[in-house]
Amino acid sequence: MARLKITLIRSLIGRPGEQRVTAQTLGLKKTGNSVVREDTPQIRGMIKKVSHLLKVEEI
Repeated sequence: MARLKITLIRSLIGRPGEQRVTAQTLGLKKTGNSVVREDTPQIRGMIKKVSHLLKVEEI
């Protein structure tokens, strides 16, 4: 299965609570922080909710 490198490129300050929780659930805490996750429908759904804050690369 493919893997995704997800990087938080925009700050969570001033964002609605739901967006903050989604980013934290992905494992992102600070701007510039990156995590690697399996490419699953659940992860893709979370990415879609906060896509304007993220940079996503397939690895």
